[in-house]
Amino acid sequence: IVLFLSSGIQMLSVHPDTKPKGCAGCSRKIKDRFLLKALDKYWHEDCLKCACCDCRLGEVGSTLYTKANLILCRRDYLRLFGVTGNCAACSKLIPAFEMVMRAKDNVYHLDCFACQLCSQRFCVGDKFFLKNNMILCQTDYEEGLLKDGYAPQVR
Repeated sequence: IVLFLSSGIQMLSVHPDTKPKGCAGCSRKIKDRFLLKALDKYWHEDCLKCACCDCRLGEVGSTLYTKANLILCRRDYLRLFGVTGNCAACSKLIPAFEMVMRAKDNVYHLDCFACQLCSQRFCVGDKFFLKNNMILCQTDYEEGLLKDGYAPQVR
């Protein structure tokens, strides 16, 4: 059973010599220079909007979501129907629409994704290690390996 549909949005040029297409949103003919194609229908740029926040979906990305007869932007779809969870570092709630970092089964706020011993934040491309369900930077991981009986304590 499909509970939602993620669909692509295409912006197309309207050729002056083609017959105008009808807009799925307002039912009027599309006489603009550009039109949007989504859900196998044609739309004025102003008519393809999120049912919650009214943002123009052609401007916020190339994907829209539909569920329960609603057309939604990604943020509102996740806010309404997404799964929330708790951060593995701070245990606070992570809203479904928020960007996260993942390490195996653990999910983290972006700000919480840091070495749990020295609090060094990771940048794109940095190595990190998951040891005893803790995120560690390379230095702390290697120091722990050198110690006999590695059992780091969370600060």
